Amino acid sequence: MVPSAARADRLVELLRERELDSLLVTDLVNVRYLTGFTGSNGACVLTSDERLFLTDFRYVSQAQEQVRDFERLPAGRELASDLATHLRGRAGFDDAHLTVRTHARLEEKVAEGVELVAAGGLVEGLREVKEEGELALMREAARLATEALARTLDGGLAGRTELELARELEQALRDGGAQEPSFPAIVAAGAHGALPHAEPRDAGIPRGALVVIDWGARVDGYCSDCTRTIATGTLDGRGEEVYELVRRAQAAALAAVRAGAEKRAVDGVARSMIEEAGHGERFGHGLGHGVGLEVHEGPRLTKQAEGELVAGNVVSVEPGVYLPGELGVRIEDLVAVTADGAEVLTSFSKQLTTVE
Repeated sequence: MVPSAARADRLVELLRERELDSLLVTDLVNVRYLTGFTGSNGACVLTSDERLFLTDFRYVSQAQEQVRDFERLPAGRELASDLATHLRGRAGFDDAHLTVRTHARLEEKVAEGVELVAAGGLVEGLREVKEEGELALMREAARLATEALARTLDGGLAGRTELELARELEQALRDGGAQEPSFPAIVAAGAHGALPHAEPRDAGIPRGALVVIDWGARVDGYCSDCTRTIATGTLDGRGEEVYELVRRAQAAALAAVRAGAEKRAVDGVARSMIEEAGHGERFGHGLGHGVGLEVHEGPRLTKQAEGELVAGNVVSVEPGVYLPGELGVRIEDLVAVTADGAEVLTSFSKQLTTVE
């Protein structure tokens, strides 16, 4: 996807609001968002009348193909010295990503009168509101992910190892047309599913268990993210009860997603239902997070989150209940906030599915 020049224009407007004369962008995800550049060494400087992109000799040809709306300038492999010469006045930098070493180098090299000002989060704020082209890529990533899981489950679950299944799922994503998985797939069966970020083990998946599968695809840089919990046969104990609780909480939270909804209130819809069922302490993470060029970005849906959702936000909605030593259940969809509601991008069934 080729970025529009309007992104840089919106960023320059933010500079004026923050009373900044220039901005240095060094985080490669933000550089890609603004310029389209996908190499491993590049940065850009923006002022009211300049859009500059710098990279070293290794990426000159690549930059000529990918970077269209910025003036392309050659630089040394260590960009700091060359970047410093283009900074003006109150020069913003991303304090969340710029290394201490690079900051020190910039201070040594900037012209007299240039003040380096921490200004992290400006580009990330723009990235939170997706354009239609970005949404189209995320819809495709979600579609490919759904198809990949369906093909993988055709081979059954019980008796296979978590690691085997995770590797097959990731290969199915690539074979289906995804650029790559958007993150390493999680496959966690039985008590292992009580770890929200479990790593797949070389251990067999038993019958009569719940299996948490968390996976996603990347298409032209943009991610999808989805979780389903699948049964491998008749469940003993509280499995079905916990699954139904999480399913209802997730459905209620999805219904609350809309432009103008308070982020913490959306989190609270699912959280209150789980708390009322006596499992509040077993839902320790936030309801969701933004997804885009990164699988975890803003906005966040948590108890502490401030502000409201706006049209163009894309967030996960993923309540879970984790009972140590017993089981885990998480159900997650990827949701685009629209002007009149929400569009769920992920489509795999959420009825309790049994795959033996």
